[in-house]
Amino acid sequence: MQRAANDVMQSILFSAVLDAIAALKAGSGGLPNNLLRDVQAIHANVTFADLPKALQDAIAASTRTAFTQLLKEGYAVGPKGEQQRTARPMDRVPERERRGPAEGHRRGGRPPRGGGDRPGGGDRPGGGAPPGRGAPSRPARKPKGKPRLA
Repeated sequence: MQRAANDVMQSILFSAVLDAIAALKAGSGGLPNNLLRDVQAIHANVTFADLPKALQDAIAASTRTAFTQLLKEGYAVGPKGEQQRTARPMDRVPERERRGPAEGHRRGGRPPRGGGDRPGGGDRPGGGAPPGRGAPSRPARKPKGKPRLA
C-alpha cells in the first residue's frame, strides 16, 4: 500500500533532523562547549557554507536519501515544467462558453449590485456609500423634548 505524501515527507524530515543533530554531536568531538557553539552559530540567515563540515555532509546525504525514498514510494521527482507536461490530470468539467462584458450583465441582463440607478451611484437613498465609509455623514438628529440638566 502506498503511503500518503504527508507521511513520506514527515518521515524524511524527521530522519534529516536526527541525522543533522547526530552530525553536530560528532563534529563537536564530545565537548559540550563546542556543541553549544555550533548550535548557537545556526540562525535564520546562516548559509550552507557557514555550517560545520560534518553538518554539511549530513545535509547532502539526507537530500540524496530523501529523493531516493520519494522515488521508491512511487512519487515523481523532477523539474516543474517537465512534470506539468507529462503528468497533467484530465479536466473533469469541459470548457464552456463565457460571455464577455459586451454581451450583457450576469443573471439575465440585470445590472450588477452596487452600481445603482440613483444619483451618486449608490443603492441608498441620497446616493453614495453608507456613512462612515468615505461618504460624508448625515447631520445628527435633534433630540425631542426638553433638554436635561446634568
